[in-house]
Amino acid sequence: MSAPINLNKVKKERNRASRKARADENAVAFGQTKSQKEALKARAQQIARNLEAHKRET
Repeated sequence: MSAPINLNKVKKERNRASRKARADENAVAFGQTKSQKEALKARAQQIARNLEAHKRET
């Protein structure tokens, strides 16, 4: 005779695995590291300064 299985634990474990998989997919699709965000922000500021410096006064 096999040991009894707690169905609540099985259900919770399945849900945890499902949430983890969804979180991993979202991290790949939307996630950026803090350093990547800062680099993009710095690049945007540099482009804005460069554009502002090259404007003609009229």
